[in-house]
Amino acid sequence: MKDYFSLHLNQTQLAAMSSLSLAHVGDGVYELLVRGWLCAGGLQVNENLHRRTVALVRASAQAEALVRITPHLTAEELAVVHRGRNAHVHTIPKAASRGEYLRATALEALFGWLYLQDRKARINQLFALIMEPEEG
Repeated sequence: MKDYFSLHLNQTQLAAMSSLSLAHVGDGVYELLVRGWLCAGGLQVNENLHRRTVALVRASAQAEALVRITPHLTAEELAVVHRGRNAHVHTIPKAASRGEYLRATALEALFGWLYLQDRKARINQLFALIMEPEEG
């Protein structure tokens, strides 16, 4: 039986995927990380969970998250981000600018790309950079 929680695609398979397919997977990965982070943090009232989740996964928040982690990305990860940011999206949500939506798509593509390689440690490193308060 295939373990869909620990997928591992090779570089050829990943290169054949569209950036929007990577972002589709990454959207789910990112939302699951946010939901887990909120629940582990003790926020257990469903109404608050939903509101906080939406606030953290909306395009503007994801765009800010990408800006925050960009200095920590490898050249290979930056290439995935660039590919995701240049995706040909057809609709932009009203609550986001085109730039925010494209940066959010790039972040999701990165998280999808990492997930599909079963690179959980790297996903956790980047997510920690996003969610942990800045020092200083």
